[in-house]
Amino acid sequence: MKKKKTDLRVLRTKKMIMEAFIKLVEEKGLDQVTVQDIASRAMINRATFYAHYKDKQDLYDQIFEYAFTTFSDIIEAAPLMEKNRIRVKRIERVLTNIYQNIHENREFFLTLTQSSSLELLRQRLAQLIAEKYANIFAQLRITENEIEVPIDFIIEYMTSIFIGTLHWWIHTDSDMTPKHLAQLVIKLVGNGHLTVMGLEIDRQNN
Repeated sequence: MKKKKTDLRVLRTKKMIMEAFIKLVEEKGLDQVTVQDIASRAMINRATFYAHYKDKQDLYDQIFEYAFTTFSDIIEAAPLMEKNRIRVKRIERVLTNIYQNIHENREFFLTLTQSSSLELLRQRLAQLIAEKYANIFAQLRITENEIEVPIDFIIEYMTSIFIGTLHWWIHTDSDMTPKHLAQLVIKLVGNGHLTVMGLEIDRQNN
């Protein structure tokens, strides 16, 4: 029982530290925030901060890993491709869930997009997709005007669209809903781009 209470206290403290950090980055920018700033805002002492994180970068890295896990858990939950068939409705649900999570934690993701970590996130997502669907991609031979298009080029292209539109959505005052954004991104990628890959588009089945 004592351990559970301790765990809850640790979780609460880490939550306070993260929230303080995110607010400060939004106000001052990542480079200007110090450990003392974070400790003061979270109403803890520096020793408490260092009990949980090595330094400011360690805190930021853990925030990044949380963001990536948010994406990867949703992507892993359901296969988006079966054989050479793209499940459009399933992809729409997955993207909508991702965007909804981002919408509910906008300040958190604003912090993430204020540095080069956004490009790192894109690279990690591209790697995740390539690994998850390696067996499918291995069977595809994509050509355009008789020139073979590398699979990693296609994955880079698709993840760049995702990250680029995500950045726009977070940093504007757009009232576009998560579902609408998901549908728009699917249209950007799907209209002609997926069929040229030799993939079938399944818009009916879940």
